[in-house]
Amino acid sequence: MRVPGELSPYEAQNAADFIGLMRTLKERSGLTYRELEERAARAGDVLARSTLADVLRRTSLPRPDVLAAFVRACGQGQEVAAWLEVRDRIAADAAAAAAHPAVEPPVTASGPEGGAQRRSEGPAEWLPDRLKSRTALLAAVLVVPLLALAAWGLIPDGSGDSGAPAAAATASGALGGWVTIRPVGAPDLCLTDGRDREGAYESAVAVQLPCARSSVPRTYLEPAGEDLYRIQWHHPQHGKGCLAIMSSGPVKGMLEPREECGQATLFRVETATTEGVRNVRFRPSDSGKCIGIADDATTAGAEAIAERCTGAQDQRFLVKKG
Repeated sequence: MRVPGELSPYEAQNAADFIGLMRTLKERSGLTYRELEERAARAGDVLARSTLADVLRRTSLPRPDVLAAFVRACGQGQEVAAWLEVRDRIAADAAAAAAHPAVEPPVTASGPEGGAQRRSEGPAEWLPDRLKSRTALLAAVLVVPLLALAAWGLIPDGSGDSGAPAAAATASGALGGWVTIRPVGAPDLCLTDGRDREGAYESAVAVQLPCARSSVPRTYLEPAGEDLYRIQWHHPQHGKGCLAIMSSGPVKGMLEPREECGQATLFRVETATTEGVRNVRFRPSDSGKCIGIADDATTAGAEAIAERCTGAQDQRFLVKKG
């Protein structure tokens, strides 16, 4: 039985409520950001004070590892499971609402969605050019079995999606549409938004995370002619962002979403068949490099990065329509 006045994550009905409870938990702990960081480190957790401050001033759900470290550092280690359970429930509800919206979003004059660009209500909170940051909103979906590996890669699932943008009816737009992008070497991981592992950058960058927790944001390949594509992320709260390769700073070479898609990177998509599996390679149109996974890692959290083309497995990706 819960003690009267005790803080409970089950009071949260949405992400804003949840973050509000996290703020209250911090206040009740009486600890500063630095003290929380130090307590987390002593427990073997990583809880950068800049990351925590970012989480608590926004209304996006934190990553599970950040949440668990925070709750433990506040002295509530016995409640970690409850906080994670509520977080996952709210994330799943948000994903379901995004997949089946009650009202169509407004349509502006231009964009990839059937000749019009659909935008979320309210201000775009995702990307004020690398100054605003966000935490990843992750939702639970079924993992595609590895036995289906041979069927992945450029094969439409035929299910259709009335909310999907219309792909260009040209040869260069054959790959366009809603997709998941999975490294060949780690097909249970999907490219999605996260943070660099060093914690050197406050904004989101493209990383590989378990596909079962990576359905938000959705990924859309926008045909741009001449076998070129933009990689778009669509988020129910933060709107649309297009991936651009960072040219400087602590995450040089990594990919970050930009609100202005005209400033995003155009990728040339090259197809191949490796060991019987059809896959693609993404090459930035303005360089001779290829997109790969940092350190050739097959572990969750590794960043996508522009690097010298080697033909290695980490630079090959499976693209599944739908």
